[in-house]
Amino acid sequence: MTETTPRLIEVLLEDVRWSEPGLETLAETAARLTLRHLGFGTDGFLIGCLGCDDARIASLNADFRGRSAPTNILAWPSRERRAEHVGGHPAAPGAGLTDDPEELGDLAISYETCAAEAHAQGKTLSDHATHLLVHGILHLLGYDHVDDQDATVMEKLEIDILARAGVANPYAPQAERRL
Repeated sequence: MTETTPRLIEVLLEDVRWSEPGLETLAETAARLTLRHLGFGTDGFLIGCLGCDDARIASLNADFRGRSAPTNILAWPSRERRAEHVGGHPAAPGAGLTDDPEELGDLAISYETCAAEAHAQGKTLSDHATHLLVHGILHLLGYDHVDDQDATVMEKLEIDILARAGVANPYAPQAERRL
C-alpha cells in the first residue's frame, strides 16, 4: 500500500498485544482480499475495527447480543445487506468517494479468545485472526451462517479468500492443515 492509497480499514488498538501480530496489517489485507475476491473495488469503502481484550468484547457482546461472555469477533454492519434468497449472495454495496467512503460497518476482535482458539486449533495467531477478520467482513457485507445453505456459501468464500492470503483451510481437520 502506498502513501496515496487510502486505508480501507481503520483500526483502534485498545489492547496493545494486537501490535505484535500486526492487527492493522492483517485487517487491511483481509479487507482488501475479501472485497477483491467478491469483485468489488477497494476504493470508496471504510471499515472500523477495534482490537480489544476479553473483558471489552464480553461487555460489547452483552450490550448488543445479550450474551455476557467473551467471543472471538463481533460485526456491526452499517446497514442490512442480506441475500434475497437462502444460499444466495447479497447485492454489492455501492462505493463512496475517496474523501467520503461508504461505511460498511465495524468489527471488534478479542485478543485472548483469538489467541486461545489459535493455540487450541494448532494455528498461528496471525492465520486465525485473518480468518476471523475475513469472517467478520463477510458479515458486514451481508453474509451469514444461520441457515446451512448460507453457511456453506460463507465458508467456501472464507476458504477461497484465505487461500489467496496463504492461510490453510480453517475448516479442515488439524492434521490436513499441516500437510
